[in-house]
Amino acid sequence: MAIETAILEKIKQYQTIIIHRHQRPDPDCIGSQLALRAILRASFPEKTVVAVGKHYPGFDWMGQADQEVSDDTYHQALVIVVDTANQPRVDDERWQTGAAVIKIDHHPNDDAFGDLQWVLPQASSTSEIIYDWFEANHADLTMPDDAARLLYAGIVGDTGRFMYPATSANTFAVAGKLLAYDFSMTAVNQAEDEISPEMARLSAYAYQNLEILPSGAAYLKLTDEIVESFGLAASDSTSAIVPLPGKITSVVAWAIFVESKDKTFRVRLRSKGPSINELAKRHGGGGHALASGAAAKDQAEIDQVIHELDQLVADTKGENE
Repeated sequence: MAIETAILEKIKQYQTIIIHRHQRPDPDCIGSQLALRAILRASFPEKTVVAVGKHYPGFDWMGQADQEVSDDTYHQALVIVVDTANQPRVDDERWQTGAAVIKIDHHPNDDAFGDLQWVLPQASSTSEIIYDWFEANHADLTMPDDAARLLYAGIVGDTGRFMYPATSANTFAVAGKLLAYDFSMTAVNQAEDEISPEMARLSAYAYQNLEILPSGAAYLKLTDEIVESFGLAASDSTSAIVPLPGKITSVVAWAIFVESKDKTFRVRLRSKGPSINELAKRHGGGGHALASGAAAKDQAEIDQVIHELDQLVADTKGENE
């Protein structure tokens, strides 16, 4: 049985379905989660279908998760985890208390959890995978216009406006099919492109303070104090500035260190060529070859990540000369 069919058959077996996503979500994470909820609610109105996760006001234009989901709801429920590479990143630990788990993702499957897994690292986004799942089972499923909007938003977000290498012919084909539904492509694109005045000033700070090493490796450290000085709460997303160093011609790969509440640092790694996911794994993270995340517990580990990134870029340059 094809995995697309197996997932549908599993869904048909359960009256309650709870959809989880990863912590600190992005448009693909929220888009794939809320679109799947909309598809299942429209296709199986007799079922209880909910989505859970912390509320982030900056993504209200996409929609919100269900905030009132009791622990008892999980006892006989099917849990679907979308766009989440490893178990510690799942938002809301109750996902482990469901009767069965399905994992749908496009990150490398280093943590192969779930009773059923559909993981396609070559896909541009989990939103693209959700559409492919819908199309494979279109006789049994209904796609509301808002679900199409959410999937399109997820694809746009994770492809960097169709700029990143994982963008494929299928990605464009899926986007084209989604645009046949009734929603405003322009409104979605504008919502993803706009930033607040406070974030604009933080972006200017990022450009002014980015350290670019002779190798082409670059890095930026953002403490809570720096972020708050621009009128942003410490918990606000800084994801808008992550792609910025890549616009600089001399930058090959970069790391942005963002302080967490516990005074450790989230590490956002990006690259134009050298694979950086093995570096991320050495520091408690992982991800795609050109886009990964990691963690640094203190300044010493920050320095180590910078050193490893610098060496990686330098070695790659040497191999290509």
